[in-house]
Amino acid sequence: MSDARWALIEPVFTAWPARRTGPGTAARVHDLREIVNAILYVNRTGIPWEYLPHDFPPYKTVYDYNAKWEADGTTQQVHDLLRDKARRAHGRSTEPTAAVVDAQSVKTSANVANTNQSIDAGKKIKGRKRHLITDTSVWCRPSSSPPRTCTTPPAANFCSTIWQRHILA
Repeated sequence: MSDARWALIEPVFTAWPARRTGPGTAARVHDLREIVNAILYVNRTGIPWEYLPHDFPPYKTVYDYNAKWEADGTTQQVHDLLRDKARRAHGRSTEPTAAVVDAQSVKTSANVANTNQSIDAGKKIKGRKRHLITDTSVWCRPSSSPPRTCTTPPAANFCSTIWQRHILA
């Protein structure tokens, strides 16, 4: 990641340790920029965490940071920051005035539990349904309120994909 791109998101990540208190908050050993680079590498290449090259921090450390950032909303905060910056750069308000909502039905394998899938009667597909909201500039926003028939969180890994698109593009 270039210095300019890191400068955009660094304040979010440097403020993150200050928000955490209590047990399990030991001093950092690895540079946060290297952690972010490793997460983006896994996202871009699609490799399993265990195959992360050795010039990055240990994969368990990188995964742990990623899981904590997803759980406490840090990645969503970065996503929102980059989306708002991109919208302002295109002369638009940070909040969209119109949006397009879409859903996709995805077949699941035979070994997925029935509690994690449903049937899309219109398409005659047994599987999962994922939802996406885009504004008129095509800046994507994960849906926060799935329909009752949706059995998985909408756009589960969507935040990291958009995050990668804004940073690495």
